[in-house]
Amino acid sequence: MIDYRKYILSNGLTVLTHEAWDTPLATVNVLYNVGARDEDPRRTGFAHLFEHLMFGGTERVPDFDAVVSSLGGDNNAFTNNDYTNYYITVPVEGLSTALMLEADRMASLALNAKALGVQQRVVTEEYNQRYMNQPYGDMWLHLRPLCYKMHPYRWATIGADIRHVSEATLEDVQTFHERYYRADNAILAVAAPMRHEEMIAAVEKEWGAECVPTECRRSMASERNYPQEEEQKEARRLVIKRDVPSKAVYLAWPMCDHWGRDFRACDLVSDVLSTGSSSRIYNSVVRPGRLVSEADAYISGDAGPGLMMMSAKVLPGVDVDDVADALRAEAYWLAEEGLSQHELEKVQNRYESTFVYSQYKAADRAMSLCHYTWLGDTELVNREPEEYRRLTPDDIQRAAQEVFRLEHENMLVYEID
Repeated sequence: MIDYRKYILSNGLTVLTHEAWDTPLATVNVLYNVGARDEDPRRTGFAHLFEHLMFGGTERVPDFDAVVSSLGGDNNAFTNNDYTNYYITVPVEGLSTALMLEADRMASLALNAKALGVQQRVVTEEYNQRYMNQPYGDMWLHLRPLCYKMHPYRWATIGADIRHVSEATLEDVQTFHERYYRADNAILAVAAPMRHEEMIAAVEKEWGAECVPTECRRSMASERNYPQEEEQKEARRLVIKRDVPSKAVYLAWPMCDHWGRDFRACDLVSDVLSTGSSSRIYNSVVRPGRLVSEADAYISGDAGPGLMMMSAKVLPGVDVDDVADALRAEAYWLAEEGLSQHELEKVQNRYESTFVYSQYKAADRAMSLCHYTWLGDTELVNREPEEYRRLTPDDIQRAAQEVFRLEHENMLVYEID
């Protein structure tokens, strides 16, 4: 169980504190409610670009990384389609400095032509290395627009077109920063071997604002409206040729959003299909000498309407459509015949084990507090395994029946060029 307290600063910043007595380190985690889904379709990739720009320094602190390193700490960030997350971990003596760094770059980021030009080149190089020069690296660049026609999930975090980033103007990024990088659009979590009162006093000092305890369940994740998809009426298929080691197939079906009654059931559907050597896909499709070298099933995990995924790397001499048929057969069999209580308990146990391990480090706990607060229910950070335990075999079968429909299928195929 994660013990935490929740506050709201007078400037609108949501703050969580966690007494982490099992570590000599302090973590400051800041989640901004801006991801790729918040971008203008003509200016995509900006959320990810800002992940880089935020390390560019301010007038007060020109070299952000150098200060963190001088404390003996480390820092990093990531962007997804829903939000952008930053963290700093330092020895507890450096907590005030870490808080100062985050408050400073929220308010006074140095946005100038030189800094923008540097990060535009960095992001473009990342695009070339990770998306264009890696086998299957451009998968999401093709699969997302195949699955989504209206929702902004139709582009990846790198952007729909890298030229949107490379041609961005200083005015473009300044406008983006002013709109999204505000205290009332962020969640701050502090985890340290200190009392709650000490941590919140340090936060108030660096942000220059008073705070009060709150039980508010504001869901930043659901407070904006996005264009919604019309129901898919027929299956879609896209074949691309690339210099890849083997042919590959990706199958995707629309599923509910994070608040849908079947979200957790869909998560366990993917586990039943592919997690572990006793899973259905492994035994029917992957076992040595069968059809593929590897296969997987998973959900995209988006807050909004997500995707149920199945994928496989095809063995030489095997037809892609035979592999797709084999994957579908397992999905449809689960939908038609269901599963036993024993099979469900196996994946529930595996989920709980993974969940508990994911909170082993105080830094992970801080990140989880931000994530669940962003979703609108901080206490899920402690209650989530219980919610998964409540699922029954009927819940899993119902979710599979709802998702695995032939007319909802999206299929991306990699052929060898």
